[in-house]
Amino acid sequence: MVKIAVFDSGLGSLSIIKAIQKICKSEIIYFADQKNFPYGKKSKKQLEIIIKQTINLLDENFSPDVIVMASNTPSLMVKIINRKVIGVNPPVKEAMMLSKTKNIAILATNAAIKSKSLSSYIKKFNFSKDKKIHKINSFVLIDLVESNKFITDKVYCKKIIKKILGDIFSDKIDVATLSSTHLSFLKSLLSAEFPHVKFIDPADIVARKVLANIKKNKSKKNTIKIFTSGNVKLFQKNLHKLGIKNKVNFLST
Repeated sequence: MVKIAVFDSGLGSLSIIKAIQKICKSEIIYFADQKNFPYGKKSKKQLEIIIKQTINLLDENFSPDVIVMASNTPSLMVKIINRKVIGVNPPVKEAMMLSKTKNIAILATNAAIKSKSLSSYIKKFNFSKDKKIHKINSFVLIDLVESNKFITDKVYCKKIIKKILGDIFSDKIDVATLSSTHLSFLKSLLSAEFPHVKFIDPADIVARKVLANIKKNKSKKNTIKIFTSGNVKLFQKNLHKLGIKNKVNFLST
């Protein structure tokens, strides 16, 4: 049976897991490292310690075939030398190819937006000067997901989305990357508010990478085991609101 460990600091992993389960039958170990939420407010040094410890923890406890670091911030900022590990990066090349105005936005955590790592990542594509990339700190939007307000209070979410992005999303920006896995949950609200903008979710790209890295035969069915380093009861309650009834277990980092 193929075993895939997927982790981030909370609910964001679910968007990646959903994409993986569409194209691949496997046993998934989902670890929500809520003790360290949000990754986007951690320094590079703090993230390096957290991420390396987490990868070792998952490797030692579950011996997965693949480990998905389902968070853009550490994928950009932490260098991991482990062939099992797959990260998630902003699909800027795909976004620029789709853009008619050649003005795209990257929605991500503050740490990712301000990082030299993101600048270096963008430079690799050698875009011409007429192509513009707007980096947008989206932590407030990410928190709408982790707090479950995107389910319990959609009116409030719409108000916050308009407040944060209303002035930024002028007619120039026509494509935006959802470069926090949490933001996938807001895609329908974002598209409704800004119908002229195409929002790219990198989950499918990551899922295809996972499939390419699996050497064993696929499993016969999808299974999932869920762990958190935070409040088990609260996380279980939030998952129930999403229709996920699996038992949540505590896993100490």
